[in-house]
Amino acid sequence: MGEIIAVANQKGGVGKTTTSVNLAKALVLRRKKILLIDIDPQANCSSGLGVENSPANIYDVLVNGSMAGAVTAKDHLPDIVPSTRDLTGAEIELVGMEDREYRLKKALTAVKGSYDFIFIDCPPSLGLLTINALTASDSLLIPLQCEFYALEGLGKLLNTLKYVRDAFNEHLRIKGVVLTMYDSRLNLTAQITDEIKNFFGEKLFNTVIPRNVRLAEAPSFGKDIFEYDRHSAGAASYMKLGDEFLAREKRNAQK
Repeated sequence: MGEIIAVANQKGGVGKTTTSVNLAKALVLRRKKILLIDIDPQANCSSGLGVENSPANIYDVLVNGSMAGAVTAKDHLPDIVPSTRDLTGAEIELVGMEDREYRLKKALTAVKGSYDFIFIDCPPSLGLLTINALTASDSLLIPLQCEFYALEGLGKLLNTLKYVRDAFNEHLRIKGVVLTMYDSRLNLTAQITDEIKNFFGEKLFNTVIPRNVRLAEAPSFGKDIFEYDRHSAGAASYMKLGDEFLAREKRNAQK
């Protein structure tokens, strides 16, 4: 059975979608079967892979409860369940539905065994969409920008994790923490890295994602970093992260 991983942080602008798209693509390049789910109404994950205005999308999955026809597959890319602007109103519709927090989990039951990993790109807020993602997931991957306000927001995310564990998904665990927009020239970066390392220990990935212009440009062309500029520092970092991710998986399987 594939592992379902929520990529989440309640603070926006920390590289959550960039990590979802490019880590997923790195694993595809390592011949893993990947499904990417965009559950953010902003739909940046979908547009970043050139998938827009798809009639089959995550709104249909949540409201109608079926994964049938909801996956858009493209060569050399992860399969994706795209988002839509209609998702903005989905939380209101979900309020009155039975088992509203478990809609995504139930829908994923039918496809979980078809993938090695399923990544869910979450919105930067705590609402029914994020609750659905965390309830459906086996683990949580946290992209974290190296700045003070990101650390401040981390406390809120950990409170959310505890809430979801207590109320909906007792098995949810932290998969790891990825430092993004890393700038080694700043003293603050080193200070925050030390704090995070002390708190999370081995949960912190050794690979860091640097500030990189090519990473910022790629989504506007509807491409992941490997398709846009595979020789960039951003592409090299995400491939390194993918390899570290798989190496951890192998070590954990041997324990």
